[in-house]
Amino acid sequence: MKLIAQVKLQTTPEQAASLKCTMEQANRACDYISSIAWAKKTFGQYQLHKLVYQDVRAQFDLSAQVVVRCIAKVADAYKLDKKRKRTFKPLGAITYDDRILSWQMTQSHVSIWTINGRIKIPFVCGERQLELLKTRQGESDLVFFRNQFYLSATCNIEEPTPLEGKGVLGIDLGVVNIAVDSDGHTYSGKAINNVRYRHRRLRTKLQKKGTRSAKRLLKKLSGKEARFARQVNHTISKQVVKLAQGTQRDIAIEDLKGIRKRITARRDQRTTLHSWSFYQLRTFLEYKSQLAGVNLVAVDPRNTSRTCPICGCVDKRNRPSQRIFSCVNCGYSGLADYVAACNIASRAVVNQPHATRVETKAATVSLPVTELRSSAVASHPLLAGGS
Repeated sequence: MKLIAQVKLQTTPEQAASLKCTMEQANRACDYISSIAWAKKTFGQYQLHKLVYQDVRAQFDLSAQVVVRCIAKVADAYKLDKKRKRTFKPLGAITYDDRILSWQMTQSHVSIWTINGRIKIPFVCGERQLELLKTRQGESDLVFFRNQFYLSATCNIEEPTPLEGKGVLGIDLGVVNIAVDSDGHTYSGKAINNVRYRHRRLRTKLQKKGTRSAKRLLKKLSGKEARFARQVNHTISKQVVKLAQGTQRDIAIEDLKGIRKRITARRDQRTTLHSWSFYQLRTFLEYKSQLAGVNLVAVDPRNTSRTCPICGCVDKRNRPSQRIFSCVNCGYSGLADYVAACNIASRAVVNQPHATRVETKAATVSLPVTELRSSAVASHPLLAGGS
């Protein structure tokens, strides 16, 4: 598994100026390479290298390996599509490899190439990043963000052998409750929703005001909400994986890809819906479960909150409100999110994965319906107690 370790460079003003000049020069070279690639309709790295390498070396005062990395950056930019010409920001991130960047872990500094020669810069990071850097492999990106320089290093982490789960922990994702598991644990979204509402209201007021001080405050607030949401998702995913690992169970989640296009929402709900960071939580669950040796499977989310886990009745009337589930057939009632989590777990029970990977399982099963329901009820004591 590949993870990113980010470290902060402790630059002097002179070192910061050298790094800025290097980034600007490299990105000017990228713009030149992109213009040639667009004009010649040549986008492959090998063909592009033969076409522009000598000219870039002669015009931009860059080392051979930096030119190679600039060509690779342009070629990667055109991999998405070739419908428009690519341009690069003056201080956009540039890539270094071991020929132009060396790490001195014992002294906590890096030796990095600039247009003014190699310079040694100390760096700082947390204990987790130091542990990750022991497995550093491949390239590192130099990033300039908010007047600070960072290095993002690719680290190759060895994954443990996934263990065969003795059950499944179902996870229902939502907005009011960020996650609810099939054990009945609720991870509330009240805090993050309050923060989003407060920041949205403050942004609206500052944008209407439009003064210089208001714009300075907007710039200061930029990214604060996203960082808080990321921290919440990290905390929830860590707790879920720890619970599954401790109970030797697999994790089942909903495959919500494309949900924003599939559903309609009232105008006053659209902002809330599009602020919902369910995909980020899913990615955190995926890599944390792989590190813990826990299998994770994604199932079809259709009707998970409308299906009765007791009798299997599927009906819109089973959801009289956002919070409550009440079966119109057998009378079973409970929290809708918890019922959905149990249904997600029961769908994943049908076909267990053989390795740590994400698969989408259809709602259609090969087991008899009565056998599936009885196994789901037996595996969830809260359901076995009836209404």
